[in-house]
Amino acid sequence: METLEFIIYPDGRVQEKVTGIIGASCAEVTAAIEAQLGHVLNQEPTSEYFATQVQHTSGSVNAQTSHSDW
Repeated sequence: METLEFIIYPDGRVQEKVTGIIGASCAEVTAAIEAQLGHVLNQEPTSEYFATQVQHTSGSVNAQTSHSDW
């Protein structure tokens, strides 16, 4: 599930946390919001940012193993 979480501090700072979006596309999702909030002071990518999506393909995979007698 994709979620955006915002914490607004008394001094006006806003902390944004994005979860459930794989890769750098989270920046595209949040760009318009960040433009309205103001200057971005810091960004800390999560492990999801560096992850890659696995695409499943139809078909079968044949794996062969051989036994060595040495």
